[in-house]
Amino acid sequence: MLDIKLIRDYPGLIKEASRKKKINFDVEYFLEVDRKRRELIKSIEELNAIKNQANKRIQLAEKDEDRKTIISQMKELDINSDNQNQVFKKLDEEYKRLMLLVPNIPDETVPEGDSDLDNVEVRKWGKVPNFNFTVKDHIQIAKDLDLIDFEKGSEIAGFRGYFLKKEAVLICLAIWQYAMDVLRKKDFVPMIAPSLIKESALTGTGYLPQQEDEVYSLGDGMYLAGTSEVPLMSYHAGDVLKEEDLPLKYMGFSPCFRTEIGSYGKDTQGILRVHEFMKIEQVVLCENSKEESIRLHEEITKNAEEILQGLEIPYHVVLNCTGDLGLGQVKKYDIEAWVPSQNRYRETHSSSYFFDFQTRRLNIKYKTKQGETKLAYSLNNTGIATPRVLIPLLENNQQKDGSVKIPKALHKYLGFKEIKR
Repeated sequence: MLDIKLIRDYPGLIKEASRKKKINFDVEYFLEVDRKRRELIKSIEELNAIKNQANKRIQLAEKDEDRKTIISQMKELDINSDNQNQVFKKLDEEYKRLMLLVPNIPDETVPEGDSDLDNVEVRKWGKVPNFNFTVKDHIQIAKDLDLIDFEKGSEIAGFRGYFLKKEAVLICLAIWQYAMDVLRKKDFVPMIAPSLIKESALTGTGYLPQQEDEVYSLGDGMYLAGTSEVPLMSYHAGDVLKEEDLPLKYMGFSPCFRTEIGSYGKDTQGILRVHEFMKIEQVVLCENSKEESIRLHEEITKNAEEILQGLEIPYHVVLNCTGDLGLGQVKKYDIEAWVPSQNRYRETHSSSYFFDFQTRRLNIKYKTKQGETKLAYSLNNTGIATPRVLIPLLENNQQKDGSVKIPKALHKYLGFKEIKR
């Protein structure tokens, strides 16, 4: 959510943000609703003042006839007041609905584009393997080594269901521990976050109302979170933090649930897009500073890169174009890992900052050393998500004899260094 003053003073910025992000938002209509709402508030206040004066006149009236006249006038005022309050209620509901749909303004460094096809490569890491044998995809590797049961998964859990088995389970456990160890050294506080959340948490982080189709609703105002970012951001809803405690850095671990409705027909096989997965998320709250947001954005992106480097997975980082930004994102990087069977990079991580878009909704503030109260800024980044990361891990480390080597960083967490038939 943006500051209403910003929207009123610079409607052109909102128009441009809507155009660049390919979001259909009518700024003129919103400002008209805002104007009518403000005028009605003023009218209601004036009417209430007249009613208060009338009450005083009734008390001071010396004759019954004068009191009856004033009371009759009061009835007319009450009718007008009721009518105005009914109109205001509808206007206020529309105003609040529209405020949740105003897009955040992309940073000036974000390239303009329509979709992820227009994202710009920033850097690469790692050597893409050159195999001297026919490359298998992760699905075939998993079947050959009995690591994932897709058939039983879909039979029991439906489309995109799966069972991780044997070494695949142990590797995921090792990856989680490894990623947590990396982030703990960088002062991230580990948190196991709830996946069952209230609607207010999704609205506060910007996932509702825009992404309603992508979220599992359980009824009675309860939902399943698609990322621990949602409960972790809500952890400080309504709080006034201390400037000296910032930045607050959390790594949230939780099951995550996504409908994947927006990906209909895409990646229908395997574990790239699944309805249920596990993820470690980096969530940061910092001071109200663009420079600090930029610094931390680079930092959390590098943290995710360090995790991938430890897993010896080749990747590149792309700067997302305007058309590939969410409603609240100011700037975003995607990290995409090399998938040999597809001969291309596929997304494994995303890294974003929002300024006060989320914290304004959640009312997260901090008090400066000078005693001033300000809204905090927020950032988030994928630490690691499983089972998706198994795709590049298995494929890049496959051997001619059908075995898979395990990256050295995971050896200390496991009792084996390779997976054999």
